[in-house]
Amino acid sequence: MKPLIYDLTLEELVEWAKDNGEPAFRGGQIFDWLYVKRVSDFDSMSNLPKSLRAKLDEQFSMNALSEITKLESKDGTVKFLFGLHDDHAIETVIMKHNYGNSVCVTTQVGCRIGCTFCASTLGGLKRDLTAGEIVAQVVRSQQILDARGERVSSIVIMGTGEPFENYDATMRFLRLMIHEKGLNIGQRHITVSTSGIVPSIYKFADEDTQINLAISIHAPNDALRSKLMPVNRRYPFDEVMESLRYYQAKTGRRISFEYALIGGVNDQPEHAEELAGVLKHMLCHVNLIPVNHVPERKYVRTSRNDIFQFQRILADQGVNVTIRREQGHDIAAACGQLRAKHMELR
Repeated sequence: MKPLIYDLTLEELVEWAKDNGEPAFRGGQIFDWLYVKRVSDFDSMSNLPKSLRAKLDEQFSMNALSEITKLESKDGTVKFLFGLHDDHAIETVIMKHNYGNSVCVTTQVGCRIGCTFCASTLGGLKRDLTAGEIVAQVVRSQQILDARGERVSSIVIMGTGEPFENYDATMRFLRLMIHEKGLNIGQRHITVSTSGIVPSIYKFADEDTQINLAISIHAPNDALRSKLMPVNRRYPFDEVMESLRYYQAKTGRRISFEYALIGGVNDQPEHAEELAGVLKHMLCHVNLIPVNHVPERKYVRTSRNDIFQFQRILADQGVNVTIRREQGHDIAAACGQLRAKHMELR
């Protein structure tokens, strides 16, 4: 396969233009066609010489994604299953909020983290995505929104995979998204979520960005977290919390904690009390997520009353907490569900 044009930064496009006997400004024009005008083929780059368009077409690909399935929810959520050049498939979700459109992107084909309640880990990790393959998910989403006169207002890196195990590609993707001459997504409108890859949390703290950090915590202690998230055996709970304290001291930014409530497993009052004890002195927000039913897993959803009780206990201890509004429930919008169905049919 030819290299993907979306893998290149503006600076690299400028260098490519010069290396191919073109003036440097041609690199900026190409970048503008990709991210501002958002064309779907090189021939549409009408202010470039035909010879340059031919070179681009000869050396690069723009076709990172092919649409396999598109599902639309009653609440406005749109979920895509995209095919990649090597016959793997990934999911991307556009979510409509009252404040704008958010795109949830995938960073890996499959996942090796092994969370026992998640469909994304079924089948394990196949490969990392390149930065360009992640970028293409947002560009395709924006092209769809262009038809409505709308734009991508925020990005969440919460799709399939562990972005901090594909760290370099994730950071390149982020830099492309926030570039002022490109899509120009505000840094504070982007959230990257990790299961707690400790070395990468330290690296991210030192990146000097305003991008939000979310942690999938799902348990208030080491023993229970190890049962739910095998990655905790590699990076124990205390080490994760220490890295987060470093992140907060370095950046001064609030951390979001994602906590999937699983009936009878991690949703009891004592779990809420223990979690509050761990978090009450941190600048943070807890997002309670009623677990999605995955046919291959045996977990059940926490009852409505228990969800509200868990929330009350945290709030009474001074922890900022909300219950995530579910979206796309009627179209299997949870991570990995659509891909898992696709894999079964192959």
